[in-house]
Formats: sequence, structure tokens, C-alpha cells
Amino acid sequence: MSTVQTHSLFTDFDINLFKAGKHYRLYEKLGAHIIEKDGVKGVYFAVWAPSAATVSVVGDFNYWTGGAHLLQVRWDSSGIWEGFIPNVGHGAIYKYKITSAIGGVVTEKADPFSFYCEKPPHTASVIWDLEYQWDDQKWLKNRKDFNNLDKPYSVYEVHLGSWKRSHDGTNFLTYLDFAVDLVTHVKEMGFTHVEFMPVMEYPYDPSWGYQLTGYFAPTSRFGTPQEFMHLIERLHQNDIGVILDWVPSHFPDDAHGLGFFDGSNLYEHPDRRKGYHPDWKSLVFNYGRSEVRSFLISNALFWLHHYHVDGLRVDAVASMLYLDYSRNDGEWEPNIFGGNQNLDTISFLKDFNEAVYSNYEGVQTIAEESTSFPMVSRPTDMGGLGFGMKWMMGWMHDTLTYFKKDTVYRKYHQNELTFSMTYAFTENFMLPLSHDEVVHGKKSIFGRMPGDEWQKFANLRLLYGYMFTHPGTKLLFMGCEFGQSAEWNFEQSLDWHLLQYPYHSGIKKLITDLNTIYKSEPALYEKQFSADGFEWINYSDHQNAVFSFIRKGNMEKDNLIVVCNFTQVVREEYRIGIPKKGSLIEIFNSDAKIYGGSDVKDSKKVKIDAISYDGRAHSAALVLGPLSVKVFKITQ
Repeated sequence: MSTVQTHSLFTDFDINLFKAGKHYRLYEKLGAHIIEKDGVKGVYFAVWAPSAATVSVVGDFNYWTGGAHLLQVRWDSSGIWEGFIPNVGHGAIYKYKITSAIGGVVTEKADPFSFYCEKPPHTASVIWDLEYQWDDQKWLKNRKDFNNLDKPYSVYEVHLGSWKRSHDGTNFLTYLDFAVDLVTHVKEMGFTHVEFMPVMEYPYDPSWGYQLTGYFAPTSRFGTPQEFMHLIERLHQNDIGVILDWVPSHFPDDAHGLGFFDGSNLYEHPDRRKGYHPDWKSLVFNYGRSEVRSFLISNALFWLHHYHVDGLRVDAVASMLYLDYSRNDGEWEPNIFGGNQNLDTISFLKDFNEAVYSNYEGVQTIAEESTSFPMVSRPTDMGGLGFGMKWMMGWMHDTLTYFKKDTVYRKYHQNELTFSMTYAFTENFMLPLSHDEVVHGKKSIFGRMPGDEWQKFANLRLLYGYMFTHPGTKLLFMGCEFGQSAEWNFEQSLDWHLLQYPYHSGIKKLITDLNTIYKSEPALYEKQFSADGFEWINYSDHQNAVFSFIRKGNMEKDNLIVVCNFTQVVREEYRIGIPKKGSLIEIFNSDAKIYGGSDVKDSKKVKIDAISYDGRAHSAALVLGPLSVKVFKITQ
């Protein structure tokens, strides 16, 4: 016999918002909530299952017996089932057993709104509260000073399962371990932000977290929700922002997940052409369904609210935007205007970004979008999608293609590097060297570099120096910061032992110094998304494979001169045009001895001559080291 009591956390206003796709705090209503009713502690359960004939809560408190605790359906056609079960509390394990009104199909589902889940391979939800005494108020108060678009933004991308493991290599570290080891490393390296590959609960390790089943629960692989909060808190206390990978693009069809939830296509689009992703063999959300929009946007705001995160990097946006993405003719249907854009997705993404930016000051959303879809990072009131930034996938592809080439051929391909400047300011671009570039036979970033060992490391230093002086924010995947030589393997730790070798420790020193320069030189970040912040000096010296440019800040005195030599030939007396008289002071040289370079350098002060060059009245003769980047400031 059911011992479920009638109770509701919903008001009529909640229901109206839910049905309109505008309820952005849905996690406060749906799910399992520890409350007290009539002096008795217990749990209020609520689940959306409009095609259900019956819904019962099964768990370790009723021996997983269906029908022992039957929920009641609301009278308002919302499809929400709810009820209060006394004497059930924190840590209890449960699922929803749903008998569908469509053919009597029976499903047992994890709670879509659970705050905690059993440790995989177990799949049940765990009743949990999110009480935590935060100590990061200073960060939140001043977050905009670290997180705005005119601030340095150097992101360290991390997969928690393989950043570092226990000494024997078999066990994961915990959130508490990361709060010491990871925070220390990121702080020492000078990165401004950490981006976590998906931490929301996922059943299958080889998915790297991109196939989610627990959208509101940090994975229990590494600890409890409060321990994850502690990790974020420690990062904030060290002035390091936190970005989470967020995956609204697709979800797996695991039996306990969102797919076919109540015997119907509840969360996924019912049309297979829109509701199934052939690349990942997973289901796609129905972005035109109001209740699904409430679920997704509530989920985004949940992480910003309860976990104090500072940004969301939205995965696979291109796959959401196009009806024909990875589909052949006949496998997709045009929109009402005959085009290939998913109009429901466009509307959803605009609503999502508006909700994020209107509710939380100083946060950012970042789109992984690989096409030329217009105005991804422009405000919605201008017709854009409303993201703060967009990954610059074209820059990544062209740059890595260029660097793979033997230096003797680079003079024929310099346009592959200079081309990025023709569109660099059409979006607020982030330059990514991400996990996707170091797997599936692509080799590590270091492994792509041509030449002997010295040249490989010199090329890597050159690549990073070029990346950090190119307009845009930066993202570097873990291991790249010390020249990981092997491809990334999610089943094991990074090769930290490589740091005992001078070339690898030199790369670590280089990245540390590049982060320092990026954060301390306003010309590298104040106008990083504006054409006013960049000016070519000479991009046409293909024969020598050299180019030079100016990075500009709000104040002319902060401007920097950058010169890149893409071959191993030392260039003596290499003259470039300079905008004014004075002297050049070298502030960075990727060929310096401390990084493992050959230490070819100019004098401490390089005289600027009254000799016209590169269309300027003044010029200077430099010594360019092999495969190197040099950065100068102009002094009087």
C-alpha cells in the first residue's frame, strides 16, 4: 500500500512558466527535495512524465518494490507526478518506475533532476542536499574584473579522469585532491581559467563525459557535490575562473537516462531526422518543446547558481544549428523557409544566452561552433545568438596544418597563417588547442611538429608564442603546457615524468611566461576582439617565412611589436618598419636559453633608425633566432 502523501512545491505560476519554456529554476521544484511536512521529515518527489499511466518511486527504502510509493499526477495537464514520502532522507537511493499509457511500456529511470548519482556502473539517483558554506565572496564580487571580454582569458582545459591518477596509476584522484594538486599547478602556470570537460554524471568513460545522464549531478567518480564545490571555491580563492563544458546537443539512450523516458519521445525530438545524431549515435533534444527548454536553461543556470561557475562552454553548437549536419540528402527536412537551419535551436540558444547574461553578472558563454554561421558571439538584440565567445576552429586547423609542414616549404603556405586576420574580428574568438586535437591518430601537438628533436621543441615554442600574441583569448589542453609527446589517453595519467627533461621543463617555463606577459601587457587583451587592436607591419615576406605586426592597447605606450620567424634560419639585420622613433626593448624571446632555445638575441636596446621601411618613416634592424617569436616594447 502506498504511503505517499499529497504535497506540492508548484504554484500555478510555476506551471505556466514551465509550459511556456520560461521556468529557469525548475530544479527547485522537480526532483527529490528534503523537506519537513506536518513535523515529519521526508522527501518531496516530482517528475515530468505526461505519457505515464502510473509513476512510483522505488529505492533501497522500499526494497525496489513498484507500487509501494505511487506518486499522484497533477490535475493541471502539466504531466507532473508528485508526492511526499515521510522518513526517507539524505543518501537514500532511488529511481522512478514508470508504466506508460502508451502500450503499457515499463521504464525505470534515474531522476533527471537528481543532485547526486550512484558511482558508475551503478545508475540510481541519490537523495542529496546542496548545503555548503561558500567562502568565495571576494571572487564573485570582483568576478567581472577577471572575466570580462577586455580581460586576459587563458584557459587550461582539464579531463579530471586523466589529468593525474594515484601513484599506482589505477585510481582516480578526488575533488579534494584536485583542490590541492590542480589548483597549485594552474596557479603556478599562470592560467586565468580552468575549463572542465563534462563533470555532469555520465555512464561511459570512453565518452569523456559528453554522453550525460545526470545533468544536475557532478560525477560521483571523484567525490560528492560538496567536494566539487570545494574545488571550485579553492580555484576562486586563487583568482582562477571556472568554465564547465555543457552538453545540450545530444544525450545517450541508456535505459536509465532521458531517452524514451515515459514510453514516449519526451526529451528527444520524435522525428528521427531531428531526434537522432548519427555521428554520436545519441538522441537530440526537442528544442521546440517548451518544457524541454525549461529543463535545459534551468540546468545551465543551476551550475552558475549552486556551483558558482563563471562560464559555460557549449559543446557541438554546429550540430544543433543545422538540420543537415552529418546527414545525407533525404535524411533531413528543410525548415519552413526551405533552408537548412534549425529554427528551434536558434531560438533556444538565444533564450539560453539571454537567461544567462540577465541573471548572472560577469559570466561568459562560449560556443564550440565550427562553421561560418553569422554573429554567434553578437548580442541577441543585434540579431546574434548571444554567446560571449566562439572557438576559432579555422585558426586552429590552418595553424596546425602549417606547422606540420617542413620549414623548407613554409614560404609557399604563409597565407595559411595570415588568412586568419581577414576574419579575426567577425566574432569574439577564442583560440583553442583542445582535447580534440590530440586524439584519434592526430598525435599530440608536440608530435605534429616537424624536424629533429631540437626543431620539434623550437616549433612548439614558436607555435605557442604565435598563439599568445595573436588576437583572441586562449585555450590549451592539459599536457600541452609541458610538451606531452604521446597522444592523450583518457585511461591514464598525463606523462608528468617528462618534466625531468630540460626541453619539456622549458616548455612549462615558456607557457608560464607567456601567461605572465598576456596578463601584464594590456595590448594583448584590451582590444583582443577589435580590429583597432591589431596592425600588420609586414605579412608578405613569404621568401623568408617571416611576418611582423603590432598589438595595440587603449594607450599607445602599451603597444607591442611582434616578429615571427617560421624557419630555422637565423636572420641577421632583419629590418622592419616601426611606427615611431625611440628604442625597442625585447620582453619575450621564444628562442631564449631558459626555454631550451639557442639564445639568439638582440642587444638590450635596439635603436630605431630614421630609415623608411614597410611604409613607415622609422625602422629597426633585428636579429631573429631560428623558429622563434620575439616581442618588443617601444621606449623613448
